[in-house]
Amino acid sequence: MVQPVHAPNHPEQRPSSFTPDSRQAWVRLVIAVVIGSIGAVGMWAVVVVIPVVQAEFGATRGAVSLAFTLMMFGFGLGGVIAGKITDRFGIVPAMAISIAFLGIANVLAGLSTQLWQFVAAYFLIGLGTSATFAPLMAEASHWFERYRGLAVTIVASGNYVAGTMWPPIVNWGVQTADWRVTHIGIGIVCASLMTILVLVLRMQMGDDQVRNHANAPPPRVDLKLSTNTLTVLLSIASISCCVAMAMPQVHIVAYCGDLGYGVARGAEMLSLMMACGIVSRIGSGFLADKIGGIRTLLVGSLAQGFALVFYLFFDSLTSLYLISAMFGLFQGGIVPSYAIIVREAMPASEAATRVGIVIFASVFGMSFGGWVSGVIFDATGSYAAAFANGVAWNAVNVGIVVALLIRSRMNSVRTGPSLAA
Repeated sequence: MVQPVHAPNHPEQRPSSFTPDSRQAWVRLVIAVVIGSIGAVGMWAVVVVIPVVQAEFGATRGAVSLAFTLMMFGFGLGGVIAGKITDRFGIVPAMAISIAFLGIANVLAGLSTQLWQFVAAYFLIGLGTSATFAPLMAEASHWFERYRGLAVTIVASGNYVAGTMWPPIVNWGVQTADWRVTHIGIGIVCASLMTILVLVLRMQMGDDQVRNHANAPPPRVDLKLSTNTLTVLLSIASISCCVAMAMPQVHIVAYCGDLGYGVARGAEMLSLMMACGIVSRIGSGFLADKIGGIRTLLVGSLAQGFALVFYLFFDSLTSLYLISAMFGLFQGGIVPSYAIIVREAMPASEAATRVGIVIFASVFGMSFGGWVSGVIFDATGSYAAAFANGVAWNAVNVGIVVALLIRSRMNSVRTGPSLAA
């Protein structure tokens, strides 16, 4: 009797020639960081041009600042959309769409004849910027297993590199030409450079540009929660930590002005905070590879709350420099930790979408935190209550993370060490 021959369940699947953590993976990572550093221009250009745009249109500071708010909203919403595209079709098509948005929107911003047109263009710029953060972090997580946490945080650092690189370039463009020519130039140059880099990335990825998630390793952490429930919890935690994070980042310049130190000193503290954030962002990746994403998030959240408490008791110029540096060192790795947790606890096929949702929540938290801190200052005439508000929100974040950690430890005991973080 002839034995029946069973066809494979997925005959179209072929073993991938790509090896995680290989030299090829690191080459991809370098390209991704450069793409992220260029693509995040919109997040920092708007901060530089707000005064000149306000003067030209004769608008209020609040009206012009709406461009930043809508850019952040587009950045968060676009992260979810680009994440869905990445999960379905791969990072290259998602990046191609983002490049088109980024290039066209910057040109439209430069051609604006009314303020509402400028503001609307920045919403499109936010959409274009979105693929360079959450989806790119999720994609990089597929290229690594042993160094996954480090890879995710390195990609996320592109955002901070952009914050260091772009403001002086944009300011030079505004001073040399004007803000309109600068935006048109940004659109053309960034779209051209990013297109070249994405084509190089496409060549590096070859036939692996759409990862076969069906063959991906299962989640490392079993929390006994549905992906929707875990996404909601991570989103609430993300909002909470970013409300706390927004207080120093958004108001440190104004705070220094109120104390009589001058806004220039506050700007220096903000730059110091961002520079230290690069260090902590990459350092948290090393830590996550050792102890897991949930524990790394807990360490960062506790440290951020610790730094916020110092703002309540010290306000001398020297102490504010030291506390701002400490705050940057503590908070830089928090947001990327959410992406690491998603990859550890959820199916790979949903990674980019879920990371996009959680990052969208963090954007909302930053926006709300910056606004509510201003409201509290207006009501009390002091930033003391605003810092205390940040500490309270940070405590909510710590509570959620502790609950997830306890749950992961309980389930690892029940199911064995193979599912431990």
